[in-house]
Amino acid sequence: MITIKSDREIELMRNAGKLAGLCLTEMGKLVKAGATPLELDQACREWTARHEAIPAPLNYKGFPSSLCVSVNDVVCHGIPDNRPFQNGDIVNLDVTPILNGYHGDTNATFFVGEVPEKVQQFVETARESMWAGIRQVRPGNTVGDIGHAIDTLVRARGYSVVLEYCGHGIGRNFHEDPVIIHVGRPKHGVILKAGMTFTIEPMINMGKAKTVLDEEDGWTARTADGSLSAQFEHTVLVTPTGVEVLTLRPGEKIPEPK
Repeated sequence: MITIKSDREIELMRNAGKLAGLCLTEMGKLVKAGATPLELDQACREWTARHEAIPAPLNYKGFPSSLCVSVNDVVCHGIPDNRPFQNGDIVNLDVTPILNGYHGDTNATFFVGEVPEKVQQFVETARESMWAGIRQVRPGNTVGDIGHAIDTLVRARGYSVVLEYCGHGIGRNFHEDPVIIHVGRPKHGVILKAGMTFTIEPMINMGKAKTVLDEEDGWTARTADGSLSAQFEHTVLVTPTGVEVLTLRPGEKIPEPK
């Protein structure tokens, strides 16, 4: 059931979103060669507690960590381990603090040291695809408009959009309706209304879209062909006139369309 947030709930979502953006910024500073995902997990747990919040991923349906750390071919839900980051890795960090009962959910893909230009272009496409979807958010548009904008941009660059994992409504609950699929047809699907809050978080692969789930941990999703995967995410609010991005990082600007 899709919830329309009240003015009070929207203010609580703004606060949680602002904290999420700050958390992601601070965790991103720790992504460097030699650091380990487990070190980031501990840092996230401690940082969140200092800000009187709770890391939503921790123990969510059995997930063992305070954030997701997805490296190279890991599409999403990477469980932090003790393997150090290496120069040339790409690392997605996904954080979701709960503040005063409401969730702020955001992620970004970071570089470890120098990466090839073709990898930089690929990751930039993931970022641009998220913003292409966000630009479709306004009352009267549909979930299909969001997905179509994302998929059109990604396919034009020669990459693929992951189908199994989607954006989602968010608020008092980590995952609510509507489901935000990152492919779609214009003017199809759920109609957007002011007061909706949800995430837009396209995962794109340098190779084919298919993913495989780690049978041992039941969480880690990887590209089936071993190609790189990148992702960016923001939590957004549908306003009466358009969209408000709730999880902007400090200093992050909304880019102009290219």
